[in-house]
Amino acid sequence: MSSLNILGLNLELLLNEGWGEALLIGLYRSLTIAFGAFALGLVIGIFASVGKLYGNAIVKQLLELYTTIVRSVPELVLILIVYFVGADLVNAVAGLLGYSYVEINGAAAGVFVLGFVQGAYSTEVIRGAILSVPVGQIEAGRAFGMTGAAVLRRITLPAMLPAALPGLSNLWLIAMKDTALLAVLGFGELTQVTRQAAGSTKEYFTFFLAAGCLYLIASLISNVVSRRLEVWARRGLPQDIRA
Repeated sequence: MSSLNILGLNLELLLNEGWGEALLIGLYRSLTIAFGAFALGLVIGIFASVGKLYGNAIVKQLLELYTTIVRSVPELVLILIVYFVGADLVNAVAGLLGYSYVEINGAAAGVFVLGFVQGAYSTEVIRGAILSVPVGQIEAGRAFGMTGAAVLRRITLPAMLPAALPGLSNLWLIAMKDTALLAVLGFGELTQVTRQAAGSTKEYFTFFLAAGCLYLIASLISNVVSRRLEVWARRGLPQDIRA
């Protein structure tokens, strides 16, 4: 038995035949898309949560419809719908403007699709965090003559951060794992690269276990970072609230 074949794991393929580097490139692509989708979802969530709380009746109903549909339909189905419908809409508009067929960039499509899904969950997380801000703080800001935008920027958003971070940390982990769903679109993220490597070498156990370990390591590092952010956000709060 080769010294690089341990417990059924063919480490020779990972270390000396380039597949390990391919998996790391796939992980980098997954993390890049996850970060972009999380950032897009966060922006959507901030504006949508404010709209659900302070918008007019029509805005509230539209946003309620958005969050309800996205949270009710399986994410894989949403990804397929948004990806293919979005591509058709882009090309329809391009055709009306006299342009030829537009090839949709896989990374950009992945960010948009997952960001659209993330936005619905971020909306509810941020809305709940905003509602946790004591009303007295907001009233004090208005008493000092702050505009609604100033109150939101200087009081509401900083005060709701400690309550929002745990939920947002979970959403980041979900975004990172949801990149695996993009394999159905043929984009070369970690899961797709793993499938290709396993199919080429027939070493399914080796490559899928390696991919699982990479996801686990990325998740553990993310947990450490998120906990440090929570400690930073809760600085100055009473001990019983920080615990």
